[in-house]
Amino acid sequence: MGCVVVVGTQWGDEGKGKVVDLYSHEADMIVRFQGGNNAGHTLVVEGKKTILHLVPSGILHNNKTCILGNGMVVDPKVLIQEIDELRSQGAFPPETKLYVSLNAHLIMPYHRRLDAARETRKGKAKIGTTGRGIGPAYEDKVARTGIRFCELLDESTFAKCLRKNVEEKNFLLEKYFGEAPVIFDEIFEEYRGYADRLRDYVADTSLVLSRAVKQGKHILFEGAQGCHLDIDHGTYPYVTSSNTVAGNACCGAGIGPRQIDGVVGICKAYTTRVGGGPFATELTDEIGERIQTVGQEFGATTGRKRRCGWLDMVLVRHAARVSGVTGLAITKLDVLNGIEKVKICIGYRSGDGEFTDSVPSNTKVLESCEPVYEVLDGWTEDIGNVRTFEELPANTRRYVQRVEEMSGVEVILVSVGPGRNETIIKKRPFSMSRG
Repeated sequence: MGCVVVVGTQWGDEGKGKVVDLYSHEADMIVRFQGGNNAGHTLVVEGKKTILHLVPSGILHNNKTCILGNGMVVDPKVLIQEIDELRSQGAFPPETKLYVSLNAHLIMPYHRRLDAARETRKGKAKIGTTGRGIGPAYEDKVARTGIRFCELLDESTFAKCLRKNVEEKNFLLEKYFGEAPVIFDEIFEEYRGYADRLRDYVADTSLVLSRAVKQGKHILFEGAQGCHLDIDHGTYPYVTSSNTVAGNACCGAGIGPRQIDGVVGICKAYTTRVGGGPFATELTDEIGERIQTVGQEFGATTGRKRRCGWLDMVLVRHAARVSGVTGLAITKLDVLNGIEKVKICIGYRSGDGEFTDSVPSNTKVLESCEPVYEVLDGWTEDIGNVRTFEELPANTRRYVQRVEEMSGVEVILVSVGPGRNETIIKKRPFSMSRG
């Protein structure tokens, strides 16, 4: 298999960073295809924690090519800070290359301002965005008023686009939100400096990928967030502003759909969510608090406490279907150690008593649903040092097997701790047969 996509099957924070880092060892190229610095992928290597927001998780490996695809929205200030921090820590290997697509859109200061102003105006009805300007940047992209890296590198074109946008955004900021305006000259000078710093990283990344595919290279596509934050397939409107499903790897990177050979879906052993929106299996009791504490469930980007609940297989099945998942990776299984009885949601019961095993599109309906659980015996054994599936306690194996049975997808990886080595690898995605 040459091209493998890694996506989240829940509401993000599934542990994609660790899995991508593991698979990057076998990959030649690692590609981000959507989102921006609203993502936060946490890697733990030899006890050292690295948090990445823009740069693909494969950056820690030498002799790789890492790409920020055209489907991303990129804050150049954040990207430069991340590059500089990686280099200062010696975490940017000398033979590893980093490219940013000419067609990737820029996050501008007015995007962040508008993002914050809208959330403030919504009050209790706010979506719970990261405030990084992601949504407004994607809005401009769709409205055909966005500014891409190719425009940034052409000073006269950039000035023309920026002046027009500043005029429009200031009208919204001042007249609608009652906020102070942004200043054209300040933004122009700031971003002209970013252009100078990033010029050598910008490339036609679709062409780079096309050549790699023809050469038979192993390419790993790294998704951000999770399926149920997808703008089309998620729990709308409590979603992100991009397509997080596997299909967007093609649009967001610039390759054809026939090039994708497999899709690995990341499934946390329980469920978490950041921000607002329905959450059928949410736990507000001692067990929920325990999972939150043991799992260190704080957002890598915002630091916000994550809401925690039992594993919801309705969500996972939906994600497996819309992303065409060919292998499941279960993460944070060790967090459930010591819980006497563990539950798995197998379906929902609506307010009128009707049972469903699919995710309702209507958010109001979903909010009224009650989870239907299957209860399994838990385990007390410490599984952190286990490296084969057969060595897991019987109850732990049963839990994993039920996830496999309910999802209809083979489990190919089980994470039993945060470290790179704390992992049970059953199958490797690049060695799996297609289909």
